[in-house]
Amino acid sequence: MSPPILFNFNDAKDTFTAATRSALDNKTSKPLINAFNQITGNETEKKTTLDQALRQVLEEQIVEKKALVDDFLSLIYLSIDGVTEGICSATTPFLLLGDILDCLPLDQCDKIFSFVEENVSTWKSNSFYTAGKNYLLRMCNDLLRRLSKSQNTVFCGRIQLFLARLFPLSEKSGLNLQSQFNLDNITVFNKNEQESTLGQRPTEEKEDGMEVEEGEMGDEEPGAPAPCSIPIDYNLYRKFWTLQDYFRNPVQCYEKFSWITFLKYSDETLAVFKSFKLDDMQASKRKLEELRTAGGDHVYFAKFLTSEKLMDLQLSDSNFRRHILLQYLVLFQYLKGQVKFKSSSCILNDDQCLWMEETTKLVYQLLKEIPPDGDKFATMVEHVLNTEENWNSWKNEGCPSFVKDRPVDDKPKRPTRKRQSPEDFLGKGPDRKVFMGNDELTRLWNLNHDNMAACQSESREFMPSLEDFFEEAIEQADPANMVENEYKVVHNSNYGWRALRLLSRRSPHFFQPTNHQFKSLADYLESMVIKLAKELPKDLPSEEIKTGEEDDEDNSDTLLKESNDSPSMQTKLVSNQQMDEIAAKLGAQWKTLAGQLEIKAAEIREIETDSEDVDMQAKLLLVAWQDREGTQATVESLVTALNAAGFPKIADILNET
Repeated sequence: MSPPILFNFNDAKDTFTAATRSALDNKTSKPLINAFNQITGNETEKKTTLDQALRQVLEEQIVEKKALVDDFLSLIYLSIDGVTEGICSATTPFLLLGDILDCLPLDQCDKIFSFVEENVSTWKSNSFYTAGKNYLLRMCNDLLRRLSKSQNTVFCGRIQLFLARLFPLSEKSGLNLQSQFNLDNITVFNKNEQESTLGQRPTEEKEDGMEVEEGEMGDEEPGAPAPCSIPIDYNLYRKFWTLQDYFRNPVQCYEKFSWITFLKYSDETLAVFKSFKLDDMQASKRKLEELRTAGGDHVYFAKFLTSEKLMDLQLSDSNFRRHILLQYLVLFQYLKGQVKFKSSSCILNDDQCLWMEETTKLVYQLLKEIPPDGDKFATMVEHVLNTEENWNSWKNEGCPSFVKDRPVDDKPKRPTRKRQSPEDFLGKGPDRKVFMGNDELTRLWNLNHDNMAACQSESREFMPSLEDFFEEAIEQADPANMVENEYKVVHNSNYGWRALRLLSRRSPHFFQPTNHQFKSLADYLESMVIKLAKELPKDLPSEEIKTGEEDDEDNSDTLLKESNDSPSMQTKLVSNQQMDEIAAKLGAQWKTLAGQLEIKAAEIREIETDSEDVDMQAKLLLVAWQDREGTQATVESLVTALNAAGFPKIADILNET
């Protein structure tokens, strides 16, 4: 045999690299498919080489710094086609995406990620999801580390939305199962009263020596907003922004002194909201217009602006008030809700529960009074928070799957009504005689009170014994009686049919295997009659029967005896030790035996791929045959195959073991 051709990695890589460049120029994957089919080697080696070739082409594009984003995307599309055609690994597109995002600046990463978002259905398909979900998660996390939450807020949100679309709802890696809080979200504000500018008169900012004309401070430009009427001092400023620490870490509210502070600051803040309401609809609309950008979108800030100079404008802004009041409702829902991982010490007393209940009503009332559309906004918030309770319950139950198995029988079952037994409406007289409406039926029904016992009576036994039924046939089989074959009862078709049924019920010989072939049913019955004559009691009129078929009888008995004495030859399965010995004897000639074992060519190629050791290949051949045959993989079957394949010596060794 000629030695197998070794796989040359470098030559294959060069071939795949050239085919990849050609495929990118022609925008088709056919050059890659043709190169894959022409290169010799197993599929695993060729797939690994193609993966390396694709990454090498990507490296060249990145190093040259001349490639555009579209060139990178063309390479990704080519790898996706390769996975679909089965010529490269399913993880290759994700590895290429990760390499691209690691090497490009953020503005180009935005365009690449748009491609990732558009192909979310591809990533969720069976060919890609299992292999690429962890790569996509790692890639998104790496991007989030590079982005700024305050400057790249929209990009960060797109990444989070993409992960929410990619993973199912029951994916626990995207759930906050332990109800942890972002304790790093600290709101920074001025905590030094000496540095505060609140309460100072505007005239103090004027430089000494400057003259102020009469009416200068009083005159205002037309259309300017009216000065804020909310009395703001440093105490209100400090208490208001201190509440953000409780919203950041609600667990503090379970501590006694922290709760007292939270209660005091909340009452003062809500009192300001209640006393100074936003009734000027025109002013509110004007502020909304001022907060719109050129594109018509609202300006969004990821962090609160805690400047003292903005305090009066913030308290007069409807969106800002709604934000603060909504924080109260979310906090109260956590404090009152049942959270699985909440500490046992986190318990509210009755006074705390009563205060939260009253404050919740006050917050909803304030939300309804904030223009515009306060009633609709409050109703929407209440609905969302009620829905959130369902999510909390789902997480407390361990996040069970939303996919439920369809019941086997979708049809509604009819309510079954128990059928009355005859004893419920018949036979209630003194003799319990059941009247069936007909004299003959009544007589038959009342022959026995227990019908099952009547069926099991000895008088109901109609099957004859072997002695009675075959008595005549045994007498006719005796040569001394000189009965011609055509007159024997075994040649009667009706008798033969009844004899077979009786033998199947009463005789153990009926199911015993035999190698003797019978030309007709009469021949078979005659051989069975001879066997029965030897086993039946001696008091029968038939003595020892001698026929002219002694040789056939002896041969049949010999075969039957061998079958009874050594059943292991036909039923004994091939053991692992025997397969090891046979595999060692076969060696490189195992393919000759594969044809006799009816092993397919595809299975032979798979065996060659799995191992290069000829002894192991022979062992894998026998294992594949044993798995296919199951209980039929006996020693006798394997001996027959070995003899047919030209290995009689190995067959003799197997017989001896």
